[in-house]
Amino acid sequence: MNNANLAVQVEGLSKVYRLGVNEQKADNMSSMIYAMLKNPINNLKKYRALYDFSDVEISDENVFERTVRDAFWAIHDISFDVKPGEALGIVGSNGAGKSTLLKVLSRITPPTSGKAVLRGRLNSLLEVGTGFHPELTGRENVFLNGSVLGMRRKEIEAKFDEIVDFSGVEQFLDTPVKRYSSGMRVRLAFAVAAHLEPEILIVDEVLAVGDAEFQRKCLSKMENSGEMGQTILFVSHNMPAISRLCDRVILLRDGQLVMDGPTSSVLSAYLAHERSVRTQSQWDDPATAPAGDVIRMRSVRVCDDSGYGGPNFDIRKELGVELEYEILKPGFSIMPSFSIWSDEGTNIGVAIDQDLEWRGKPREVGVYRSTGWIPGNLLAEGIFSLNVILWTMDPVRRMEFKLEEVATFQVADSLEGDSARGEFQGDLPGLIRPALRWTTEIEKNVGAT
Repeated sequence: MNNANLAVQVEGLSKVYRLGVNEQKADNMSSMIYAMLKNPINNLKKYRALYDFSDVEISDENVFERTVRDAFWAIHDISFDVKPGEALGIVGSNGAGKSTLLKVLSRITPPTSGKAVLRGRLNSLLEVGTGFHPELTGRENVFLNGSVLGMRRKEIEAKFDEIVDFSGVEQFLDTPVKRYSSGMRVRLAFAVAAHLEPEILIVDEVLAVGDAEFQRKCLSKMENSGEMGQTILFVSHNMPAISRLCDRVILLRDGQLVMDGPTSSVLSAYLAHERSVRTQSQWDDPATAPAGDVIRMRSVRVCDDSGYGGPNFDIRKELGVELEYEILKPGFSIMPSFSIWSDEGTNIGVAIDQDLEWRGKPREVGVYRSTGWIPGNLLAEGIFSLNVILWTMDPVRRMEFKLEEVATFQVADSLEGDSARGEFQGDLPGLIRPALRWTTEIEKNVGAT
């Protein structure tokens, strides 16, 4: 693609800062007086040092492995392009460089090296209520903020009712913003920004302040904006929001871009790196094992039908969730169960032991092992976790204990064989990927005579 047709073009972008250092304390009166006299000169030197990077080799590929005085690379040698109308997600752990990248793109801070070209009117939502004056009312701030963002007064007046209705703060519109909650400020700020309709919108985690209903409205608004050709750069720790809005995601780690690709692939890699995958939990000491009045847990394990314990399982393989527990008191009917959760926090489903041999029958004291089998070609690729609940059913249903995220496992597609993917090589979103039975019939052979 011709570079002139790109909405955002980032090449070799880097930003380095100076870290603060502890000052030496004077240990006597004369040293204190001497330090006071030299303070103006020392402060000037410190100020100049903040912007002096002559000792840092910008082109050094191994700069992260070296300690250059007090230099800290917030981002280093980042390159990517964004097409017009594309929604790009940016993920990474705290301190990965996401906010620094957006501040450079928003022209808030200059880069140390590299370049970032943005083609079109830009609007950034990087902090809650940025550009709002606390002493002005919500109504006045709508006009002030809209003007700062490049809207003409007639344009603001034409969209004023839509902005207020979207924000949901109509009742407090003539109240000074300093009395608003953080949620109210971000709702009003986003409402103004959303109706500015820029060519490029940068959003950095501000939606985390709003409630669930407002987040839904914001995502719907951004989806509509994307369909109308608006380019969106979206930073969030909300994985469902990233999945819903973005078809492509970049992953930052320690200030470097480590992955750029389809949303599901990048999020799976990010989540796999952020959390350890453990397919087994075991409690050898009865004193510390989860227990109720009737049942004590011994272990939870995920394995396939060959006994392989993961952590990575073939999408086509049947998986067993093995629950081992000890009955402490006789005469109770037991109901083991577990639920499967995606890494985005979605409950995929609950499985309850329905084995007719044991259902509704009281059990004797002893150690039992119940295994629930998850069919192959059911779950999609990704990382999943298990919650386990054991119930007693006599005389009424009662929860003995609940274990959350007691085991995790990863499902991967081998891209060959008889999985639901077949010959398709592209990205397949969703939490399940069942291999359905398909039939095709021809009603009429058009070519027949």
